[in-house]
Amino acid sequence: MSSTSGIDRQTTLDQREQRLHEILARLGRVAVAFSGGVDSSYLLAAAVDTLGRDHVIALTADSPLVPNSERDTAVAVARQLGAEHRLVPFDELAIPGVVENSPQRCYYCKRARFEALYALLRDAASDGDATEAVLVHGENVDDGDDFRPGAVAARELGVRAPLAEAGLTKADIRTLSRRRGLPTWDHPAAACLASRFPYGTPITRQGLERVERAESTLQALTGLRQVRVRDHYPVARIEAPPDAIARLAEDNLRRRIHDALVAAGYRYITLDLLGYRMGSLNEAIEEPDR
Repeated sequence: MSSTSGIDRQTTLDQREQRLHEILARLGRVAVAFSGGVDSSYLLAAAVDTLGRDHVIALTADSPLVPNSERDTAVAVARQLGAEHRLVPFDELAIPGVVENSPQRCYYCKRARFEALYALLRDAASDGDATEAVLVHGENVDDGDDFRPGAVAARELGVRAPLAEAGLTKADIRTLSRRRGLPTWDHPAAACLASRFPYGTPITRQGLERVERAESTLQALTGLRQVRVRDHYPVARIEAPPDAIARLAEDNLRRRIHDALVAAGYRYITLDLLGYRMGSLNEAIEEPDR
């Protein structure tokens, strides 16, 4: 069943946007778990527009699971919006449930992150006169259609999801982001670097660095914005948009890609013939385990 069931899809985009502003206004003061992606960037912009900069703070995990390029985007977007922004050091590699990389990895990661952010907010409130901010994150309506244990952790801890509560889909958010002038409106979907490893493969700092280096090099060589290197070490499995597969297999580019990914630390380089699809490693999970 689609996650949009039960939501009045007859409402216009403007009405859903207004619903979002009403939800945020009732919260009064918010802390946005801010990755700098499409969803959290629009949520931060809407919060600033609704509540004013003095009642909004953006919190970004400075983590080995997050590519440097995404952290830099978060910094730039927060600066553009004039929002208070904090990079919060956080090392998920100290969490056994993350390192073990079971299908519940995202649950352990998000639970620990949100708990750390809550602790930071409580400390900030106790040190001053400000009311403790309500923690919000960028889950949207469409996210309910994918396997997302992290969303369970958010609900357990009471982290609010105003975009989903307002009935906004990913397409809605892109449209509203473009209208708002956000540079992230057309950014491709992003996921943490741990999502590049098959479940059961331990997550290591060396592996994360290898994947980030390989993807950064691949993007520079091909100009592709949406590309993944799935780490089956010593094999790198490249997922690219289906319409780009033939170009990546051409003799000259194929050789350059091979040599670059070997230099990044892999021994064998493969090209997935089905192309990029979000959460492809979830395909190995049996339905009853969900």
